[in-house]
Amino acid sequence: MSYRICMEIEQKLTTKEVRETVNLLEKIIKEYKEENPDEKKDWRTKEERIHQRLKIAFTQLKPLVEEAVSSIKFVRGETRGAPPSLTIEQKTLLLLLKHLIGKSNRDMSHMLALFLWLTNIDISYKTIERLYSDPEVGIALHNLHILMLKKKGIKEADCGGDGTGYSLTIKKHYASEAQKLKDKIKRVDKRRKKKEFVYSFSLMDIDTRMYIGFGTSFKSEQEAHSNAMKSCKETDIKLNSIRLDRLFSNKSCVELYQKDFGKVKMYLIPKKNATVGGSYGWTRMLYRFVKDTKGFLREYYQRNHLESGFSEDKKRIGWKLGQKRHDRIETANNLTNLWHNLYWLG
Repeated sequence: MSYRICMEIEQKLTTKEVRETVNLLEKIIKEYKEENPDEKKDWRTKEERIHQRLKIAFTQLKPLVEEAVSSIKFVRGETRGAPPSLTIEQKTLLLLLKHLIGKSNRDMSHMLALFLWLTNIDISYKTIERLYSDPEVGIALHNLHILMLKKKGIKEADCGGDGTGYSLTIKKHYASEAQKLKDKIKRVDKRRKKKEFVYSFSLMDIDTRMYIGFGTSFKSEQEAHSNAMKSCKETDIKLNSIRLDRLFSNKSCVELYQKDFGKVKMYLIPKKNATVGGSYGWTRMLYRFVKDTKGFLREYYQRNHLESGFSEDKKRIGWKLGQKRHDRIETANNLTNLWHNLYWLG
């Protein structure tokens, strides 16, 4: 957008107006919620929908995995020892099912032994553990993610983004630990925090409720968000709009989305020290926030679907990732996101 148009918007908007609106935001939000009460949920209908999605998910899983691995061609050199006991398709299905069931590597190995006469698969728990870092499985899972989005017909998306976390130990629950960090009660070194939980960030298409990008980090939610953006770019889906919490409410975030995705309409609640000026996208967003605050909030609050999505994921998979190596923890988090999309594919 031209510099002239940006200057015209700035002349119509002042930093004082932005900060006054931010100071009145609590009152405006209260009025907005009174005018837009939450719809009552029909739990019976919801359970029926979940059951139907479950049936569709299991019906489509194997054909989708078959298609995802069909384009993978690995050339193996001369190696000693026995050939792989599992095909790429079997490895991928086994890992997906193991993650859903929530069994340990050892318990999953025992379960396969029980069903040996049906599956004809007899492998050790170490073999199952190595699937989390198997490059063939990694490519198959990536293909599966892209394939599901194409099956759903997502070419453009209005997105919401949010972060959550998963515990790496039974003793530490992410939600309680994250709250302690925010309140500055918990004081431990960075090395210990990395070992206790992992950050996860997802970008959701609001219309279909599917994740189009997701990322993991052992350092911060910001890094997980950056990785989710990279994942989203690989899908070639056009982003029309994005909604993020105040952690990302700054000019640099707007500029980053415009650089990577073009003209993206941003919905970020400005901080108290926000100033007019900078890129056209930032200035235009502040203009919409001040001139139509309730309309802006109506769009912004659509990101609440992410909270219900995370809740759904943790009820299905659990809040703990049972892996220790960084690459395997990332794979486990990706599996959680893939199961989410599989359930919303129908």
